[in-house]
Amino acid sequence: MPTERIHKIIACFGYASRRKAEDFIRDGRVTVNGKIVTQLGTAADPQQDVICLDGARIQPPAGKMTVLLNKPRGVVSTMQDPQGRKTVRDLVSDIPRRLFPVGRLDADSEGLILMTDDGDLALKVMHPRYEVHKTYEALVEGYEKAGQLLKLEKGVKLSDGPTGPAEVKLLSKSGRLTWIRIRISEGKNRQVRRMCGKVGLNVLRLKRVALGGLWLGDLPDGTHRELKPWELKKLFAKSNRSSGRSAGKPKPPPARNEL
Repeated sequence: MPTERIHKIIACFGYASRRKAEDFIRDGRVTVNGKIVTQLGTAADPQQDVICLDGARIQPPAGKMTVLLNKPRGVVSTMQDPQGRKTVRDLVSDIPRRLFPVGRLDADSEGLILMTDDGDLALKVMHPRYEVHKTYEALVEGYEKAGQLLKLEKGVKLSDGPTGPAEVKLLSKSGRLTWIRIRISEGKNRQVRRMCGKVGLNVLRLKRVALGGLWLGDLPDGTHRELKPWELKKLFAKSNRSSGRSAGKPKPPPARNEL
């Protein structure tokens, strides 16, 4: 862990909230290498420096943590935002650890994103070798014929290279609006939106519903839950096909005229 402000270290290690940790420092209850620290901006390296609270050295929490978050639209999947927008980090601020997002969802998209403090897990999820597929449900306009979906299945050429084959399923259609499900293996920037644009489909809403063998389910917008060890294994299990019959797979959202 790099050098960080002491109150953040105390919070990340689970001893208190950041605000309460600041109170500990003001009250002279915190020492670094045997010296009392009362300046809030003081930084330290928890791996090199001895940080104590009331005379007892603080320790990092045992084990790693990964949570599944249902990111709402308008929230950015970064640790901080120069424009002052809400971030995924804000949505897990109640967890006394420094969790970071695994990959990204653009601000206009919603759905499943993992937050973790396990760097090895994050690398595996994002590395093509492990084939962790991503499944999305998209509300589109412009659907006229099955040939458009067939083109998506075969892969399309984007400005940064061709995409691999995708699994695509028509979920429902109502008037000019259509819900489709698409499962891809790559992680190009805004890939699903650009793929759909290539075949004449304008994406009005995009939601990631699965990552590998792990499904979002009915988790409410903006909330999160910690993953169990057996669920982490599902990440790397070969995903069922997008038309699959796996238990617990959420029902497709109904097509509707309002967004």
